[in-house]
Amino acid sequence: MDRRAKKVSSPPRLSEAEWIIMKPFWESGALAARDLFAALSSNNQWAYKTVKTMLARLVKKAALEYTQVGNSYLYRARFGQEEMVRAAVKNFSHRVLDGALEPFLVHFFEGREPSAEEISTLRGVLKQLKEKQAQDNEKKARNKK
Repeated sequence: MDRRAKKVSSPPRLSEAEWIIMKPFWESGALAARDLFAALSSNNQWAYKTVKTMLARLVKKAALEYTQVGNSYLYRARFGQEEMVRAAVKNFSHRVLDGALEPFLVHFFEGREPSAEEISTLRGVLKQLKEKQAQDNEKKARNKK
């Protein structure tokens, strides 16, 4: 039986500990609580009961869903890592910087040397944004006629 805490269309906000809990799901897919506990045990000192509490919290937030298999539950992420990161960055940007992009990028790269790959990716994203902006401007111009 598939169980969901609530229907949501956008990813929930997560605490730092919840991000740690989510990573194994994105890396491995569906996991039972014991498997998650084993995956986490090498990196932290959480008790099994703490992990179970975190799972319940993430189900309630609708970040995870679960399926009952016999006497056990198999948990899985409801949102992909990229989608969760995108929502977290957007939320942070709006909360802290009123949605402004320039100070976000300036602070992100301040005191940090971006790699050639990161620069290439940023150029690609900027090129796509520029093309989309040009298309939008063309549509607006056509609609005014």
